[in-house]
Amino acid sequence: MIKRNTLLENYKTIVKDIKKINLTSLSNNELLNKSQGLKELASKGTDLNSLIVEGFALVKEAVKRTLGFEVFDVQLLAALALNDRKLIEMQTGEGKTLTAVFPAYLNSLLKKGVHILTFNDYLAKRDALWMKAVYEMLGVTVGFIQENMDKNEKKKAYACDITYVTAKESGFDYLRDSICYNNEDLIHRGFHFAIIDEADSILIDEARIPMVIATNTDEKDNDLKKVRKAITMLDSLVDYTTDEYSLNVYLTDKGIDHIEKLLGCKNLYSSENFSLLRQVNSALYAEVLLEKDIDYIIKNNKIQMVDEFTGRIAKNRHWPDGLQGALETKENLEVQSSGKIIGQITLQHFISLYENLAGMTGTAIDSEDEFFEYYGMEIVIIPPNKKSIRKDLPNYVFTHKEAKFNALAKEIKEVHTTGQPILIGTSSIRESSLLADKLLSMGVNCQVLNAKNDELEAKIIEKAGVLGAVTVSTNMAGRGIDILLGGPNGENREQIKELGGLYVIGTNLYESLRIDKQLKGRAGRQGDPGMTRFFVSLEDELIVKYGIQNIIPDKYIPKLQDEALENGVFNQKINQIQRIVQGKNSDLRKELYKFSIILNDQRQYMYNMRIKIITNKFNDEVLSEFFPNLYEKFNSIYTINEIEEFKKNLRLFYINKYWADYLNIVSNIKEGIHLNIINGRNPLAVFHMRLIEEFETLQQEIDAAIKEDYRKLEVSEISFEEINKRNTPPLSTWTYFVNDNSLDGFITLIPIAALLDVAKVFNLKILRDYISIFSFAMESAYYKFFKKDA
Repeated sequence: MIKRNTLLENYKTIVKDIKKINLTSLSNNELLNKSQGLKELASKGTDLNSLIVEGFALVKEAVKRTLGFEVFDVQLLAALALNDRKLIEMQTGEGKTLTAVFPAYLNSLLKKGVHILTFNDYLAKRDALWMKAVYEMLGVTVGFIQENMDKNEKKKAYACDITYVTAKESGFDYLRDSICYNNEDLIHRGFHFAIIDEADSILIDEARIPMVIATNTDEKDNDLKKVRKAITMLDSLVDYTTDEYSLNVYLTDKGIDHIEKLLGCKNLYSSENFSLLRQVNSALYAEVLLEKDIDYIIKNNKIQMVDEFTGRIAKNRHWPDGLQGALETKENLEVQSSGKIIGQITLQHFISLYENLAGMTGTAIDSEDEFFEYYGMEIVIIPPNKKSIRKDLPNYVFTHKEAKFNALAKEIKEVHTTGQPILIGTSSIRESSLLADKLLSMGVNCQVLNAKNDELEAKIIEKAGVLGAVTVSTNMAGRGIDILLGGPNGENREQIKELGGLYVIGTNLYESLRIDKQLKGRAGRQGDPGMTRFFVSLEDELIVKYGIQNIIPDKYIPKLQDEALENGVFNQKINQIQRIVQGKNSDLRKELYKFSIILNDQRQYMYNMRIKIITNKFNDEVLSEFFPNLYEKFNSIYTINEIEEFKKNLRLFYINKYWADYLNIVSNIKEGIHLNIINGRNPLAVFHMRLIEEFETLQQEIDAAIKEDYRKLEVSEISFEEINKRNTPPLSTWTYFVNDNSLDGFITLIPIAALLDVAKVFNLKILRDYISIFSFAMESAYYKFFKKDA
């Protein structure tokens, strides 16, 4: 691994060589011809590294002619790092969109396709159209993907040399390819090179979220209302309790007895009542721990999840089936079937399909180890074009939320009177609405960004830097959009600079320092002045959840007061806790990743088999080898092509069917895997063993089902035409995300499994103190098993 400083020095040398090439005297046609010459060299196997200097010089000249921009040296440095498959940390406003054009162009010369993975559909379309003139001047085709495009439109866009698309939609298209029956229906053409924008969000924060493709099912869960009614009859003081962080809820012994009587069941924990237990746990969790306008909102009579990292609406994301249905029942909404899952992949594993990866973000260094461990990506920190003069002011810490809220509103009103633009980042939609109402009552007009569409949101956030603007938004709003002082036209820019530039205020700190830094990064772009400050209270979720007040001596904590606390020990301890929690969450992701490896390998095996089948590279001899008479009969009636198509579709039908069944089995294994800790077994080893066993069974079932169909055909129980009619792809499918945290609960138990033996000696509460993230089903089981001995 070359040291970062050495890499930058090497890149600086190449930048000098690029700048030595003067192309200003060439006509547009001559510039195009030079680009065509590079394509020919690349097609003959010339190493792209030998074409970097001339290729980047061509892009630099094309940018100047089409966009009127002079490319900064730091943008060329960043472009060289991206071309070197690095992850660049580049400050907001430094021109990442333009930077990506250089490596995208160079790698497009191989004619294998380059994907630029953007944060949302709006940015995919905006950036593709914005940079289109540059690419076209050099004879390179560019396309973009939108969620609502049909298959043919997408195929055309993916066939371009460079395609702008969200990571999520590219992943969903991969899942659609995984169930198709014909080569002509494949949307993707391969995964050669991806440049990932906002890489920290895609590769870390959302990496574990499964993308799912589902089809219709007639299955209905008719017991949800009955279970919900029973849950509402429980006594919160007697029947259930939550852990100290209010992350999980579990039944007490009395609660178990009570719910069993209400539901008319003798033993909720018996194997035959496993499904009912899941419903009870889901209903209890939905009732007690999920709060409207904090964890979800209701829009158009449907539940919409709120993303925990951003406070934004998480588009197309569901909780796992049981919890989603329990929540819809709680809110008296129609229970929406999530259908039968027929394919899934996490963003992390999807991104890893690309042969070559590079990424861009403003906040990478805090997750350096994870980027390298999961994706093999080294970080290169790009120096700013102009030195940052942003002022990050110390946090204001208050004893309670009301004092913080009042001080926050007062600060905004006072600063607003000067005309200095203010951007306030809140943690939830509810908080945004409450703050906006408060400001309006004080005579301060503000723009509120809550779950708008991306294009409208971008237009609002673009104006957050104009004189007198007050913009209230959940964190991460308008990511990828520069906030220019004076707005897009730069009106009153000098006056705003004199006032101190954009003032960014955060109303809460996050578990991840990266997310706090992302909000700060909205101020002080390109050497402009700017300032940031966070308002914090000792009642905020981060403080309460991790007990920061418990590690601060009592003498420093006064009684409730309206003024901010002055002792620096609070900020010191808060920062310390954030770093500890960030490390702990990183460790959790690493442990959970181990549970995904085998399933991902199995998924890739099945996908590769399907590709072989639909591209006629799979040798299927079951019919001729085991049913020679039937094979002879078929040959006398049907053409060879008709028989081969029949064999292909028959195998694909059963692969789809049994893979979907297998995914359901895996889900059930996850649900019960925590019980292995109670039995003193290693959950990871058991999980892997079960998956290997079930996968072998899956392959046997596919072959057995195919043979059974041939047997039925041989004895005329079913016709060739009937099977052909059945063997078609699902008529209706849809895609969504699953907020899958089924394994989170017990992962943190693994290092403390040995403590179970001492549970008989110590109060169970001591055991719970070691468990920061714990599934409610696990808690209930522990309470029932150990309470009498504790």
